[in-house]
Amino acid sequence: RLPQAIIIGVKKGGTRALLEFLRVHPDVRAVGAEPHFFDRNYERGLAWYRDLMPRTLEGQITMEKTPSYFVTKEAPARISSMSKGTKLIVVVRDPVTRAISDYTQTLSKKPDIPTFESLTFKNRTTGLIDTSWSAIQIGIYAKHLENWLLYFPIGQILFVSGERLISDPAGELGRVQDFLGLKRIITDKHFYFNKTKGFPCLKKAEGSSKPHCLGKTKGRTHPDIDQEVVQRLRDFYRPFNMKFYQMTGQDFGWD
Repeated sequence: RLPQAIIIGVKKGGTRALLEFLRVHPDVRAVGAEPHFFDRNYERGLAWYRDLMPRTLEGQITMEKTPSYFVTKEAPARISSMSKGTKLIVVVRDPVTRAISDYTQTLSKKPDIPTFESLTFKNRTTGLIDTSWSAIQIGIYAKHLENWLLYFPIGQILFVSGERLISDPAGELGRVQDFLGLKRIITDKHFYFNKTKGFPCLKKAEGSSKPHCLGKTKGRTHPDIDQEVVQRLRDFYRPFNMKFYQMTGQDFGWD
């Protein structure tokens, strides 16, 4: 079946963790890899997309996650035309930390990229932030959300806190299960905190009896960023964060 729920964002917010945690639920069937259908593969058609989905039984929910959907201009209209009733989940985290995490991921693949500081500014002297850099662009959540609200009512979108997903995974998972109309089966007995990684892991992963932590590409150590630059970014994001809190009715406590 086509997915009834999609994790649409955001990159480096905790979407992989959320998906892995959700897959513990017997009524959730999810695609492992990111299909990128509504952004990169749309011309392949819905039949191609449906073929990627796992088989489900009556009462099970089919899901996928592709974090770039949230910032893709065409994605809301495309998902809405597949089904207006699709439930959407967005995992958000502090946009400044998210940007640094995004940069850290790129740096691990291309060690010779310019510094975070030099990419942040159009002009360092005037302090003008370069909003065309995707690492910064993605974190302007309010702006991206406006695009989704043209096609979906706010009640059909669940906003998950990436921070709380780490500090209280069972609590956030409770909200997600309620939103999806699932029995609350995933609880704190499913998690243990891994001190080395600095985030929660599953005691048993889907279809396995062994504990499961996310791979070594998760929880990378961030480079030290000039504090003045971090402060400039905090100031830059603050009005957007405030607007996002108003739009979602949730204060994520990033300021």
